[in-house]
Amino acid sequence: MNKYIILSCIAIVVFAISGFTNNGYFAKQNKPVNLKVLPKNISDEELTKVMQGFNAALGVKCNHCHSPKDNGEKGLNFVSDANPNKDIARSMMKMTKKINKKYFNEPHEGVIQNINCNTCHNGNAEPNTVSLK
Repeated sequence: MNKYIILSCIAIVVFAISGFTNNGYFAKQNKPVNLKVLPKNISDEELTKVMQGFNAALGVKCNHCHSPKDNGEKGLNFVSDANPNKDIARSMMKMTKKINKKYFNEPHEGVIQNINCNTCHNGNAEPNTVSLK
């Protein structure tokens, strides 16, 4: 009978740990990592919106900035910095934040104007340039 009590206790502990890893404390550690510009506590929903905004503003897919997994699996390695476009995106995010803070932080007719990726890119990976000849 003691064996059944011990096995029951082990089962309860395993069940409790699996609950923590799937929904609780340990799941919180499965957050995005290697965020250098975006807030470290950004929600999955907000991060997805930001990334979809990049997709639309630049007319690109995720692999424009994110590298493929290097272990042969399908998919992208979102943590890796191997793709240089990822650092370019970070620089551009810093630039737009700085411009908005310096020039567009006061309301105009009740609205705070600002710039974003689409302001220059308009759905293109490379923004169109105009020659001033």
